[in-house]
Amino acid sequence: MGEGDAGRLRTRPVTSLGALRWLPFVVLFAVAVIDLLAGPSLGFLPLLTLGPTFASVSGGVRRTAMVGAVAIVICVPLASYNGLLLKRQNTITIVTIVGVTAASMLAAHLRLKRERELANVRLVAEAAQRVLLRPVPRRAADLRVALSYTSAAAEAQIGGDLYEVVTTPHGVRLLIGDVQGKGLAAVETAAWVLGAFREAAYDEAELPDVGERLEASLARHLSGEMFVTAIVAEVHHSEISLYNCGHPAPLLISPDGRITAMEPPHEGLPLGLGALAADRPKPHRVMFENGDQILLFTDGVIEARNASGEFYPLAERAPLLMADDPQTALDSLRGDLVRHVGGPLLDDAAMLLLRRIPA
Repeated sequence: MGEGDAGRLRTRPVTSLGALRWLPFVVLFAVAVIDLLAGPSLGFLPLLTLGPTFASVSGGVRRTAMVGAVAIVICVPLASYNGLLLKRQNTITIVTIVGVTAASMLAAHLRLKRERELANVRLVAEAAQRVLLRPVPRRAADLRVALSYTSAAAEAQIGGDLYEVVTTPHGVRLLIGDVQGKGLAAVETAAWVLGAFREAAYDEAELPDVGERLEASLARHLSGEMFVTAIVAEVHHSEISLYNCGHPAPLLISPDGRITAMEPPHEGLPLGLGALAADRPKPHRVMFENGDQILLFTDGVIEARNASGEFYPLAERAPLLMADDPQTALDSLRGDLVRHVGGPLLDDAAMLLLRRIPA
């Protein structure tokens, strides 16, 4: 995968995690200060239970127990200051702190167990993606190919973006797609699509027949309302044929910087929903000459939002792809995408750049 992105686990920002780890002690200190300032007339000691409660959110069992012990240590001198040291009210407060600490320790144990399980599932899914999504060739006939694949944030499940570029007796054929949904089910669906494409791209002479093979394969394996948006393309002498199944339209970038969205003449339904349409999509041809570039991408790119909720303006940023080396150009665009979001993406984002060069 491009830049090793697909196998990279994202973690929460260090600053945010550090703040959560210190929060229980800040709360205990704040309760102690408030109790001292309020004087013996007002009792804030029961609020010390907030310390172990917050500790269970980010810490382990031992850390939660330590925060509970600190809460009791703080409670004793404060109770003496308030004249409650040997009274029933203080005994109830200490028992409450112990009980909340025990419950928080259990909650921390269950949270850590769940996090380990989710991490293992994510590792399995990412390993499956690395096996499925083989490195694409950097050159194919008179094309130079660049790839960028950015994994989703750790808070999101692994996605189902897929791509492939193969040189066949019928010419260079390629696939880019996005499986509806996330998790291992999406990875499994992507495996069926890629397997069917790798066979059909060699066997079928016509692009619609390749699409029909993909539709038939998904019809056997998909259930419910799952679907896959995809583009199957075939490069000709000075043109490219696009078989669009409900996928975002690629961008054609001419050598002079003119950008054109290659919208299909007729909207096609995604793969897996073919039974709902009277006619299957028809391929349409677009001029693709020396110096031209075509950028294919998944919706994780154009649906990426910044802090203000604004979508990534891909068409406006496409001039970044004018660098001499296609991979360098695509890496620049990917960096701009990450800067726009201001952090990890919430959905996988795949981009495939084709640049036509003299044979």
